[in-house]
Amino acid sequence: MNAQAARLPRRPAAGTRGLGWPVQGLAFLAALSLGLPVAVLVGRAVLDGALFASATVRVVVDALVLSLVTTSISLVLTVIIGIPLALLLARRTFRGQTLVETVIDLPIVLPPSVAGLALLLVFGRRGLLGETLSVFGIEIAFTTVAVILAQTFVSAPFFIRSARTGFASVDRDLEDAARVDGASERQLFRTITLPLASASLAAGLVMSWARALGEFGATIMFAGSVARTTQTLPLVVYAEFQGGDLDAAIAAAAVLVLAAFGVLIAVRILHVGRALDVRVA
Repeated sequence: MNAQAARLPRRPAAGTRGLGWPVQGLAFLAALSLGLPVAVLVGRAVLDGALFASATVRVVVDALVLSLVTTSISLVLTVIIGIPLALLLARRTFRGQTLVETVIDLPIVLPPSVAGLALLLVFGRRGLLGETLSVFGIEIAFTTVAVILAQTFVSAPFFIRSARTGFASVDRDLEDAARVDGASERQLFRTITLPLASASLAAGLVMSWARALGEFGATIMFAGSVARTTQTLPLVVYAEFQGGDLDAAIAAAAVLVLAAFGVLIAVRILHVGRALDVRVA
């Protein structure tokens, strides 16, 4: 027995030693290529003082305030339209469901400029709905409302996908037991379904907010870049860089990087790595 065990090939040690140095070297280079540009950007913003000086730069402060306000409103709209849709997709099977899911996911893969152009063709002054709205004195394109619509359009799919996963993972037996005890559908949703799906909902909210905060292409196409009206932080990065103020561009970019980093850390702390998983549990 001992002789046979001695002749058996040894299993690779746990960890990365069994992978070999070529794999480890390529993995290190990949991590370095992804992390180095971001680290240099944030490092320069901090070491040069641009990040802290941005608190006194009017254009950056205005853009930050506008970004926080518009993303907050777009997040509320996302929840209002996203929860019913996610619940329907998680609990019902219907004809054309695949098409509906594809349409919902489409803004994730569409180039942002295409999304902005599509919104402009619908809500622009000569768009499908914009021409009728302009008769009543309602203008949407190139206003703050356009910023909110653009952010909602590109970010809502992240919340809907995550919420769908959360609702699908709720144990239906618990809901049935609550119904037997006399709970109404509203009470059931509030006390059973929402709490059990809360982790996925929170992950979806965080990812959706981060996507809305970083939106650029759809916004500049549909809302333009008007200071204190439609110029959000990503647009400030572009405008200041084009205008030659590199420090202001770096400061605004560093704020966006830190916000995105914080969002990803929050998602991992919530232990909801399946935030973007579309599979039904």
